[in-house]
Amino acid sequence: MGPLASISRLAGSASSRPVGWQVQLRVDYVVNIVTQTHRGQSEDIVRKEIENQLRTFGVVPNNRQVAQYACAISSLPPIPLDS
Repeated sequence: MGPLASISRLAGSASSRPVGWQVQLRVDYVVNIVTQTHRGQSEDIVRKEIENQLRTFGVVPNNRQVAQYACAISSLPPIPLDS
């Protein structure tokens, strides 16, 4: 049986990631989904949808960040429907 890996070596791989990286992944995912489904709609509707989706994933929304995303998404043209 070979030597066991030290605890500090095992913990080192996880600690190399920045704090909050999982939260940012969830935010990115939600913004991507809302961009696909709500682009071109009013800023208020987009903001509420982002907040609702973030809460679904256990993320407390940052109001300033959500407002920036909502402004950008609402200014996009709607995705044309294929007929």
